[in-house]
Amino acid sequence: MDFLNRIVIDFGVRFGRQCVRGTRITVSEVLGFLAAGGAESELPTDFPLLSHEDVLACLGFAAERERRLVTLPGA
Repeated sequence: MDFLNRIVIDFGVRFGRQCVRGTRITVSEVLGFLAAGGAESELPTDFPLLSHEDVLACLGFAAERERRLVTLPGA
């Protein structure tokens, strides 16, 4: 999935946090909802603009960010 077409950064929206294109819904809000035990089927209640592809894009974005994260060993 090409999440780059769905996740955008606009410094005029939500202080430049990563959002789903065309919304003010941040990637972290979607991930937080899911991490708290919310089911994807419950997302439309809180985020009616989200599609299944948007959720996958949020997960893909987070996975790619985690993959690129560099952790330095302790001194």
